Amino acid sequence: MAVIAIREEASPELERVAPRLHWVSLGELSRTIELLHKEGVKYAVMAGQVKHNKIFSSIRPDWKLAKLLLSLPKKNTDSLIGAIAGLLEGEGIHLVDSTAFLAPLLPRRLPDDEESADIAYGREVAQRLAEVDLGQTVVIRDRACVAVEAMEGTDETIERAARLTEGKRFVVVKVSKPGQDMRFDVPVIGLRTIEVMKRLNGTALAVDAGRTLLFDREKLIAAADDGGIAIQAFAPLGAKHASDNPAPVKGKR
Repeated sequence: MAVIAIREEASPELERVAPRLHWVSLGELSRTIELLHKEGVKYAVMAGQVKHNKIFSSIRPDWKLAKLLLSLPKKNTDSLIGAIAGLLEGEGIHLVDSTAFLAPLLPRRLPDDEESADIAYGREVAQRLAEVDLGQTVVIRDRACVAVEAMEGTDETIERAARLTEGKRFVVVKVSKPGQDMRFDVPVIGLRTIEVMKRLNGTALAVDAGRTLLFDREKLIAAADDGGIAIQAFAPLGAKHASDNPAPVKGKR
C-alpha cells in the first residue's frame, strides 16, 4: 500500500503507519499522478479533507491543476474534485468508494422531542443547501436556522452559530448531497467536532446513514456520551430503497 499525503493537510503520524509514504504540496497534481504511476496504483481511495477555501489561498497550482481549474465553469466542490477524479480515471487510476473499507465507521443513536423537531427542520434546510452545493451543515435552535455552512467547514460553522445563540443549546445537522459520489468528498465527523459541540452547548448531531464517516468512532462516541450529546443517523432524504427510520449511534444512554 502506498500513501500520498498532502503536506499542508495530512498528519505527520502517517510516517509511523504508512509502509510507503510520499509527501506532496497542495497544487502538485502532476507529481501526484507521477507517484501513483510509479507505485503501480490502479485503484485509489481519497481520505481526509482539504477545505474548499484552499482554492483561494496562496497555493501555487502546477500546470496540470492550473489547466484543470481554468476549464471549470464552476469551482464548487463537485466540479473541482469531480474533474480531478475524471483526470485520474483518464490516467487509468480508478477511485474507489471512500466507504468501501470503512464500514465500521459508518454511524447508526435518541434526541429528545425538542431536539428531534429541530433536526427534522434542519434536515430540510440542509438538503436545500446541498442541492446547490453551497454546504452540507446547518445549525438549528428552536426551529430557526442559526448558521449555514459555506467554505469554512463544519467546526467553524458551529463556532459562528454559538456566538449567535449566546450559550443556549443547539443542534447540528449534516447531510450528504443528492447523488453524492462516495469516491470523494464524503461527509465526515471527527472527534474535534464533538469537542467543539460539547464546549459550546451543542446537544444533538444528525447525519445521513451510510453516507457519513465517523473518524475515531469509539473515542467520538465516548466524548459524545461524556458531553450528553445525542448522535442520530437517518436515511438520506430522497434516497431510494432506504428506511426512513432513524438509527441511534450506540452509546451509554
